[in-house]
Amino acid sequence: MSTLQPRPYPRTKRSRSLLPRPILVLHRWLGVFVGLLMTIWCLSGFVMIYVDYPRLEPSAQVQGLAPLHLPPPSAFDAVDMAPDTPIASARVEMLAGRPVLRVVPGQSTDRAIPQMRTIPAAFDLATGKPLAAPDPQDIGRIAQDFARGHGIAGEAAAPAQTGIDQWTVQTYKRNAPLYRVDFDDDAGTEIYISGKSGEVVQETTRFQRFWGWLGAVPHWLYPTMLRQNRALWNEVVVWTSLAGCFLTVTGIWAGIARVRRKREGHIGSPYKGLWWWHHVFGLFFGLLTLTWVASGLFSMNPWGFLDSMAGLAERDRLAGAMTWRDVRQALSAMHDIPDGALRIETAPLGGRIFLLVSKRSGAAQRFDAAGQASALTERELRGALAGGPATSSLALLEDEDAYYYRHRFAAPLPVWRAVLADAETTRLYIDPTSGQILRAFDRNGRGFRWLQDGLHSLDFPVLRKRPWWDFVVLPLLAAVTLVCATGTWMAWNKVRRDLRRVWRRRIRRG
Repeated sequence: MSTLQPRPYPRTKRSRSLLPRPILVLHRWLGVFVGLLMTIWCLSGFVMIYVDYPRLEPSAQVQGLAPLHLPPPSAFDAVDMAPDTPIASARVEMLAGRPVLRVVPGQSTDRAIPQMRTIPAAFDLATGKPLAAPDPQDIGRIAQDFARGHGIAGEAAAPAQTGIDQWTVQTYKRNAPLYRVDFDDDAGTEIYISGKSGEVVQETTRFQRFWGWLGAVPHWLYPTMLRQNRALWNEVVVWTSLAGCFLTVTGIWAGIARVRRKREGHIGSPYKGLWWWHHVFGLFFGLLTLTWVASGLFSMNPWGFLDSMAGLAERDRLAGAMTWRDVRQALSAMHDIPDGALRIETAPLGGRIFLLVSKRSGAAQRFDAAGQASALTERELRGALAGGPATSSLALLEDEDAYYYRHRFAAPLPVWRAVLADAETTRLYIDPTSGQILRAFDRNGRGFRWLQDGLHSLDFPVLRKRPWWDFVVLPLLAAVTLVCATGTWMAWNKVRRDLRRVWRRRIRRG
């Protein structure tokens, strides 16, 4: 197939005015570098449709815990923390064979933020003292408990301290020192354990690592060297995306300007071979290419034009304030816990303390401050919502809607949807077991959903069902890949020709 550009029709004055030469030259040079990057984005997009970047979701973290053995009530009295300490959340779980208390301090008007940060993040309930960093023996037992909970059959290698790598670039700094434990199972499982908290923070398999290098890493421009500098990575992604938008817009512009009326009378492309494919497919799929590049840019929320604070104030208002005294009394009242319990965590609602017991099956049960089972009721939820803006609607959803759906993260159902009568028409999606807000959308959040997920993933209600979504997206992605790949190849040929022309001129002058 020929890649030369025939000129069956002379370039007209009108075409020159539509296609300024400086823009054509810039388009050509960008086509070599940015066009190649856009082709890589398309090819890695095929992988990302089916294999995402490996991440350990909270439910998988809970599943990797050992069965909970609740300590006696006196253990909570011994915790070295002032009774009036504001608590944002607290949970009890096992760590290397002993129960531990993990807390997140709440904001306080009479304590500065630096003072709040001095509160230990975890306590050993056997002693009531702040939890010491786990030793290698503890790390090994944590790994065994995680493997048992996830059915990992292979033997674990000795824990090895590791630096930042491709799969911990997001979590390394807040969890360092980090230990990696390799298993010799068929999946080639590797887990990462924080040497600070003793928590498992990442899990990968051989399959995820292989396809991650072909999918998420090139698609997100995610090599470790670049991603560990978040500010630099952000600038690189934003400006390469902007360059991709410029390249696509000028390509559409050039493609329309080159459309000709042929001698037979019909409108068509004056090109042949690879140029014809690029021209015609660019005309039909150029706009789709632009929406994909632009929505990738929007995913970075450049310059903060889609900043959203939805859910922050609502979470605090819905939960209410609690202190260590309140939490301690509720935990001390938990004498009997359900079989298969792995974790107890606070789930305050409307200023009252409730506890949520998570089980290995994934189910959870709610208890009040007296240790009695207490299912969340609609009346109770409405009472908690009454402390803020009026609620225009409250409904229990049994199916996904336009904003609450499974994309990269789970969307448990059923879920309460509360629409507030505030200036932003804020939507809250509330867990029916715990009463905690799972997701929230204000006006900017809803705009981000359509500009990013809608345009980038074609995530529209009519297309969301699979495999129908695949039948639509795969051919479209193949067409856009063809546009980017042919454009890159032709740009490279044109640039080489330009460079040879410049070289010959220099030789003649010399």
